[in-house]
Amino acid sequence: MTTQAHHVDHELIEAAAHVARTRCRGDNHTMAAAARARDGRIITAVNAYHFTGGPCAELILIGAAAAQGAYELATIVAVGDRDRGVVPPCGRCRQVLLDYFPALKVIVGSDDHIRTVLITDLLPETYVWADHQLDAEQSASPS
Repeated sequence: MTTQAHHVDHELIEAAAHVARTRCRGDNHTMAAAARARDGRIITAVNAYHFTGGPCAELILIGAAAAQGAYELATIVAVGDRDRGVVPPCGRCRQVLLDYFPALKVIVGSDDHIRTVLITDLLPETYVWADHQLDAEQSASPS
């Protein structure tokens, strides 16, 4: 695993923090995420908490970005409500983010130890879903 330091996008952190402060209310929405698309746009989203495991803000952000025509994300960050600051993605989000955006940068850390790392640094010994799928031709042939 090679961890390399990358520029920290403070504007992205502030965008997520602003959404966390102004849009996260009660128990249904407790996390905000912001991502910078490759074209420079910032997309934001909040989680949809539910006892059945409702989607995290990062996963909702992927859909929101696609709805806005942003299919390539460069950097992402999640921020907790009630001034909890930057929160690293959960395991499920790490896997989904890796599968969608294998070169994605993720802002992690707390206080003065905020840093930007590659999604692959958050998932050592990664499982890349696409690498383990049989192509249509191969799966259609008789064994």
